[in-house]
Amino acid sequence: MLRFLTAGESHGRALVVTVEGLPAGLEITLDDIGRELARRRLGYGRGPRMRFERDELTLLGGVRHGRTLGSPVAITIANTEWPRWEQEMDPAPGRTDKPLTRPRPGHADLAGMQKYGFDDARDVLERASARETAARVAAGAVAKALLAQLDMAVVSHVVALGPVVSKLAERPAPGDLDTVDASEVRCFHADATDAMVAEIKAAARDGDSLGGVVEVLGYGVPVGLGSHVHWDRRLDGLLAQALLSIPAVKGVEIGDGFEVAGRRGSQAHDPIQWDAADGVYRRGSTLAGGIEGGMSTGGLVVARAAMKPLSTLNRPVLKTVDVETKEEVVSFKERTDVTAVPAMGVVAETEMALVLASEALRKFGGDSVAETVRNRDGYLRSL
Repeated sequence: MLRFLTAGESHGRALVVTVEGLPAGLEITLDDIGRELARRRLGYGRGPRMRFERDELTLLGGVRHGRTLGSPVAITIANTEWPRWEQEMDPAPGRTDKPLTRPRPGHADLAGMQKYGFDDARDVLERASARETAARVAAGAVAKALLAQLDMAVVSHVVALGPVVSKLAERPAPGDLDTVDASEVRCFHADATDAMVAEIKAAARDGDSLGGVVEVLGYGVPVGLGSHVHWDRRLDGLLAQALLSIPAVKGVEIGDGFEVAGRRGSQAHDPIQWDAADGVYRRGSTLAGGIEGGMSTGGLVVARAAMKPLSTLNRPVLKTVDVETKEEVVSFKERTDVTAVPAMGVVAETEMALVLASEALRKFGGDSVAETVRNRDGYLRSL
């Protein structure tokens, strides 16, 4: 089973992630991780931070000569802007002369201040910031490397941004990932891409923000990941929790979950078929998203994550209360994006990859990659 833990604040010295449970012998390099982090910065509508942000990576442990050792893998992502923030974010005793007392509606600010007894929203927002997802993407790069050894791959693409919805029925395959990333909004549908960019430009002119929906696809997932025997072993539940943990994601569906809720049962399930040529069972559609009874069926795993519009606006208009004076005011502004939906898709890939890798290790075990692959092959032969 795979576990990971992140630490660090948005404007702190660095982010840190430790990944535990990886088998030995997995090939991984800083270039592999760096490529995934670069993808996280993609997308039209990102703010100026994407121009300043540079992901300076260090592998602190768990990897020798390009291969994992079976021990925890530790990675740091240095903050190149740290010199500008060193005084404000200094861990030594002291106090800021610029406390943030106007919490933003829709953000973690006020609830976090009340929960932890803070009088400065920065004590909350620095950790609640989506910058933390860079550490997750680093962990996900390692998980993706493991999935590749098990003939699995994860792809995401934007299917809705603001009011624009892609009508393209075709889904991107792993070989189409470069095409998706080449789109300004990571949309597989060229016509929808143009409309989405136009919406972003319009929102930017108004100083506003946009949300959207990303579809995440798991290819090559074998039957039997997850389990029906305990509530916390269900694969769809694990995916939903992982995707909902992404900042600003407020909705998740597996397959066509919300649409099939309005259908009759005769139209809501995937027919089971026998493929005599390959000697496997197949599903005739993806209504259930490749998961039944909390277990993968051997088909395409499909999940969608809905991201709300960001709560920090370039033209602050959201009303709030100054926690010091209790007066009605307008919320403060940090550097922000018009939309982060394309980048959220990369993070969503990370979350699915980490869940699938963890469940694959739970299912197949193995102290080395070679042993895990051998166990997987034996299981597939038994089917």
